[in-house]
Amino acid sequence: MSLPWVRLDTSMPRNHKILALLETRGGKESAFVYVCSLSYCGEQGLEGFFPKAALPFVHAKPADAQRLVDVGLWIEQPGGWMVNGWTDYQPTDDQNRKRSEKAKKAAAARWGKTQT
Repeated sequence: MSLPWVRLDTSMPRNHKILALLETRGGKESAFVYVCSLSYCGEQGLEGFFPKAALPFVHAKPADAQRLVDVGLWIEQPGGWMVNGWTDYQPTDDQNRKRSEKAKKAAAARWGKTQT
């Protein structure tokens, strides 16, 4: 299930991994790639898996991916990477379904309609 948005921790700019990334050459570009990868994974419903073939869609080069792995923001997987901590911050498909069902029931109750 795709997400219309992703959560971004408000302390992200102070995160030690981001700070380490920013100390490297090209780190600012890689930090932007990281944020774009969150968006891509949410949009595509990938549960935090970022496929290698999608690098161009987030304006990334292989060097950006390596920097993200080096600081621990991505974890290498066959065919791509996992966004480290995805399940800690992003809702699961099951949570999204439950929230959607609850919202539909509330809307039906509010507007006096039976839910189909």
